[in-house]
Amino acid sequence: MAQRACRGTIGATAGVQHDLTIHSQKATHSMEVAPSALDLKQSKRLYERAQHCIPGGVNSPARAFDSVGGTPLFIERAEGAYMEDADGHRYLDYVGSWGPMIFGHAHPDVVGAVQEQAEASTSFGAPTEIEIDVAELVCDLVPSADKVRMVNSGTEATMSAARLARGYTGRDKVIKFEGNYHGHGDFFLIAAGSGPMTLGKPDSPGVTEGNAKDTLLAPYNDIDHVQRLVEAHADEVACIIVEPIAGNMGCIPPEPGFLEGLRELCDLHDIVLIFDEVMTGFRVAPGGAQERFGVTPDLTCLGKIIGGGLPVGAYGGRKEIMDYVAPTGPVYQAGTLSGNPLAMRAGHATLSKIAEEKDEVYPDLEEFGAALESGMRQNLEALGLDYTINRVGAMMSLFFTDQPVVDQESAQTTDTDRYAAYFHGMLEKGIYLPPSQFEAIFFGTKHDEEALEATLQAQRTVLERIH
Repeated sequence: MAQRACRGTIGATAGVQHDLTIHSQKATHSMEVAPSALDLKQSKRLYERAQHCIPGGVNSPARAFDSVGGTPLFIERAEGAYMEDADGHRYLDYVGSWGPMIFGHAHPDVVGAVQEQAEASTSFGAPTEIEIDVAELVCDLVPSADKVRMVNSGTEATMSAARLARGYTGRDKVIKFEGNYHGHGDFFLIAAGSGPMTLGKPDSPGVTEGNAKDTLLAPYNDIDHVQRLVEAHADEVACIIVEPIAGNMGCIPPEPGFLEGLRELCDLHDIVLIFDEVMTGFRVAPGGAQERFGVTPDLTCLGKIIGGGLPVGAYGGRKEIMDYVAPTGPVYQAGTLSGNPLAMRAGHATLSKIAEEKDEVYPDLEEFGAALESGMRQNLEALGLDYTINRVGAMMSLFFTDQPVVDQESAQTTDTDRYAAYFHGMLEKGIYLPPSQFEAIFFGTKHDEEALEATLQAQRTVLERIH
């Protein structure tokens, strides 16, 4: 079982975009936070060029360095656990393309599969056998998946799953959790209301009040609040969607009984329970968080790892619900490039490796994670620092707060300026972390003893310097 919400009491995030109430805040840097001292001449040149033709110079806000300051790194190549930027700097990578690189960058099996498929054509817009192969692997590995529909992104997966839940139940309302990010679908970009029964309000221009009115907000890990919402909107709630391990306000595990409580509520009120495992699927266990915690949802949203680094998403679940999807059922969802053969080949190479080597892969990831966590705690203890560490399997966060971090409110007690200083200090030491406090770090099978030692040595030096 995961080490849950561990505090550093002895001392011691589509790409991802995120819940805008946390992640759109730019760093004010009330303490002195110097941008990286690295020579980033080429990255600066490319960033300036990009801003003339790409909004903000990036194609996903998560890639901007708004919350830490400085210039985003432009990456040219990567292999295993390491990346190299346009200026030739080499970094030990703890982002891993925001999660999918569980076997490292440019794994020969994945590269070979993509090259082989590219020679046969990159897309057909017609069914292929490889789609069946991947779907069968997903259904074999994920407890909730009787059937699965391939799409092109995590956002597509969550939007489609919520629509399917509404069509299946004939109800309109969706319950989501503060700080959980489910893509940029209109009814997911909703900020928290001021009261326990307040309806959501749009958190982005372009999201209408009419759309937002059907989204209900609850604090993460607060099952009592969810129960009150369900009772206040009896027979109106189509689904509850949740990240079973929050990863978009930093890594926050579910409290004991939280997921079980959601399952019981959904069973009692005929509500569809959706797990957004775009981030956690195949990362914290072969069958995702639902396997790790022993709670099976009705529908599951997947992405990242099932594409082996290529754009992909999927949603799957109980047969009677999935059969409501067109062409079998009345709920329409389609995509010209859904199940495209490049992504399927890369995903098949990755999932096959998981299926064949899971008895070695996940214990190894757990061992590395435990050693990394332990070493960080020792560093913090030696420096007299009382920060919070949360870890579940191969995802983890160090929060610059002495408070336990269990939800969005407690996550926001972290010192983001201190994190910005930490981020740039680690970057100068050749360690690439997420450019936001509110992101989990990810590691994979290519992170070895050498990587562990380098990370802990760099962290000790940087923490000492910024305090």
